[in-house]
Amino acid sequence: QPPPPTRGHWPGERGDTAREECVRYISRASGSPRHEPGAMAAQLDLSQAALRGLSDKLYEKRKTAALEVENVARAILRAGDRAKLDALVSTLANDFVAMPMPNHRKGGLIGLAAVTVALAGTADSKLDDIVPPVLKCFADADQRVRYYACEALYNIAKAARVAFVRHFPDAFDALCKLSADNDPNVQNAAHLLDRLVKDIVTESVEAFDVAKFASMLRERIGVLNPYVRQFLVGWITALDSVPEIDMLTHLPDILDGLLNMLSDPNREIRQQADG
Repeated sequence: QPPPPTRGHWPGERGDTAREECVRYISRASGSPRHEPGAMAAQLDLSQAALRGLSDKLYEKRKTAALEVENVARAILRAGDRAKLDALVSTLANDFVAMPMPNHRKGGLIGLAAVTVALAGTADSKLDDIVPPVLKCFADADQRVRYYACEALYNIAKAARVAFVRHFPDAFDALCKLSADNDPNVQNAAHLLDRLVKDIVTESVEAFDVAKFASMLRERIGVLNPYVRQFLVGWITALDSVPEIDMLTHLPDILDGLLNMLSDPNREIRQQADG
């Protein structure tokens, strides 16, 4: 697994094994038609090539299309056109991430991350529209979509930093489930994302709700899955190392679970729980 990226885009592969899919726009559940590609491109200031590229089977073509999305989002931000920004995010979420074709979902994910990178310090106002569709893909049936969902959320969290803490509960729940994923590449991607989220939380203590986190731990501390146990103990250890956070106050909520981990057959889990 390559190291974390130094700017907006996660290290990717050259292509995916899924068959090539054309850009299709189907009717919404309500029956109203989706925009035709040409009209959509004109409305969002995106080229039709970018819209096609977002759903391409090759990672490099999706990445190139995402760079155009990022540039367009920057231009929209400079112009102060909130309506066009809303339309861009809505299109990526509804016409790509919510589509049944895996390559569309992958393109929508990298597109939403590109928008967040473009917004950077002003991303807070759009995170409510960007983060939920990405997190939904953490439970996707396609392991490559789950992998790229981790990639997208990594770049979103990295760009948003402290603003991302508001979405920590949902991200923590999704990461907890993904820690036991049956695909090793997805697990590795989740570990990279988990380390970044830990860094963000520990540097943004004033925005972090420790009591709510303790409640989430209490709900999960009794699980038996070794990967989930390692995930939970890792978070307890990380937060216990922060002077501004008093985890001892919440020890009664998680003590029984930690004591049970002392008899775990996995030596590493026993050592972590004992620490």
